[in-house]
Amino acid sequence: MKRSLEKELMDYPSPPRELLEGELKNLRILNRYLGGYRCAVRDLGRLIEQHRLPEFSLLDVGAGSADIASGIAGWARSKGLRAKIIALDIDPVAAMVAADRVRHLREITVVRGDGTAPPFAPASFDFVLASQFLHHYSEEKIVELIKIWSTLARRAVIVSDLLRHPLAFHGIRGLTHLFTRNIMTLTDAPLSVARAFTLAEWRALFRQAAIGTVELTPVFPFRVAVRLDVR
Repeated sequence: MKRSLEKELMDYPSPPRELLEGELKNLRILNRYLGGYRCAVRDLGRLIEQHRLPEFSLLDVGAGSADIASGIAGWARSKGLRAKIIALDIDPVAAMVAADRVRHLREITVVRGDGTAPPFAPASFDFVLASQFLHHYSEEKIVELIKIWSTLARRAVIVSDLLRHPLAFHGIRGLTHLFTRNIMTLTDAPLSVARAFTLAEWRALFRQAAIGTVELTPVFPFRVAVRLDVR
């Protein structure tokens, strides 16, 4: 299955608010039941245990409606950890929805900003997380972004993303048709899979970045968890 270069509807500027809010809601559902949160927190938990951290700071790039950030905040509370999380998204509707959804969580601050040029000083965070974000970009841009984020992270960059596979493509297309009529979800869910990379391709991209030690692990169903330890 060849990688698609077609732009997702979400990537176009100023999508209709009602359409985007529906898409964000559907993404929360998919992340809950198809391992988006589980994949994102996998290496974070291991790193915190490895470094024996009682607290941590994290930048969530392209946070959407901050469902992953919320899950991490809840997980940190359950472990007795103090967390400081910045949920960063460039879209004004996404940032507004996120701010409303996390207003009761003191661990999370929502910032409207560009994940490809984050408005933060070097070494501002223990960890930088990009969940289902990188597949939106070209190979060259992905390598550039990894390098940018590595300057912000004191310990590691964590990536959770999709694996391209025909079964994943047809599976998510069929699944989304069962529970939504939102055209953005129906278009972007399978297209996201088509725009993603295979495990070997993900590995090659992180090697090109040449930042530090990289660990890639496939996570069921059709996801990849990447841990990049910053030198």
